[in-house]
Amino acid sequence: MKSVGIALGGGGARGLCHIKFLEVIDELDIKPKIISGTSIGSIIGAFYACGMKAESIEDMVKNMNLIDFSKMIDINLFASKGLIRGKAFENFLENILPIKRFEELPIPLKIVATNFWKREQIVFDSGDIIPAIRASISVPGVFSPMKIGDIVLTDGGSTNPVPFDIIYNHCDFTIAIDVSGKANPKSKKKIPTISQAVLTSFHTMEKAVVENKMKIRKPDIFIKPNLYDIELMEFHKYQEILDSVENDTAIFKNELNKVFNKKNILPWLTN
Repeated sequence: MKSVGIALGGGGARGLCHIKFLEVIDELDIKPKIISGTSIGSIIGAFYACGMKAESIEDMVKNMNLIDFSKMIDINLFASKGLIRGKAFENFLENILPIKRFEELPIPLKIVATNFWKREQIVFDSGDIIPAIRASISVPGVFSPMKIGDIVLTDGGSTNPVPFDIIYNHCDFTIAIDVSGKANPKSKKKIPTISQAVLTSFHTMEKAVVENKMKIRKPDIFIKPNLYDIELMEFHKYQEILDSVENDTAIFKNELNKVFNKKNILPWLTN
């Protein structure tokens, strides 16, 4: 029987829309064999790998307010290392993530971070989950780098923004969701702020990484929703983000249904 793997890409607040694509997975009763995630994809992927339904993850996000979000942000007095220390977010995960170790997850999970000094990806799939997530979300300049042992780790997006390639050997059918977003055509004549310029340069690099991987081998389904002008930390816009991918999730569902009809893979998608 064939199996399905899902790769969830990085993109800051835009990655909240992963929830809507996972709701389609739940609706069609697809049981993934493995999940991989980078940055925000590692967070959503971790909750889903714990066995939570996408609807429950959405309810959790919707029940959070600005005070809850602010409690996750601990400003770093030594801003040269990153604006946010990240310890508050680790504490948040400690209190809310149902399962804390990779080995106990009902769905295997792989999380990507970057070895800063060696400039290569690190894949976590054993041990403690929370330090792996903390490393994966460490966008340079925003979060302080994470140190595990002697290794300095930063955001996985610089080496593997949508980590579909690391699950090819663990499944037969690969779904990849790229939430890097796009700039609104109306804003293209504006002079960017410093933060916009830095982050857009980072996303340009990520785009090149994904395009090069696609030349080697494409996932069976690749979805890149049209997410316009959502900044990295604009998590308070969660409803706008979720609503904006309605058309993309319909396309995604239609693609899966085409696979069901043309390739007759519905039986193994539900195992």
